[in-house]
Amino acid sequence: MTDLIETLVENREMVQPNHANMLGTAHGGNVMKWMDEVGAMSAMRFSGETCVTARVDRMNFERPIAVGDTAYITAYVYDAGDSSVKVRLITEREDLRTRTREQTTESYFVYVAIDEDDRPTTVPELTVSTEKGERLREEALEVESST
Repeated sequence: MTDLIETLVENREMVQPNHANMLGTAHGGNVMKWMDEVGAMSAMRFSGETCVTARVDRMNFERPIAVGDTAYITAYVYDAGDSSVKVRLITEREDLRTRTREQTTESYFVYVAIDEDDRPTTVPELTVSTEKGERLREEALEVESST
């Protein structure tokens, strides 16, 4: 069994001009790619297996991330099936000079754990043993059920 807190992954990507659209902000496709990579890291920490993206449940782009700001991405596993792993992903724009953050993007990805033959393989049971983990799981399930 793997605890939710053990699946928590946080990563930063500096938004460079080559990541930007014609408005000088991060291209949505780049943000989605960064989120997918961090989400896969979380799913693999949980399962101990290679994980591939199976589904993206909505991708809400709420605010842009300007060139020079950082995309601060948080991911954690909040639920699992036999071979599937559900990961909540939140991206915030971060100004490194002021250390201020503001949420820009939220999504829920489903990954599938695969074996050496690229076939689905079982994943462990998710446990939640801390108050922070319980709060994170409840937040994710609440949003998931409202869709």
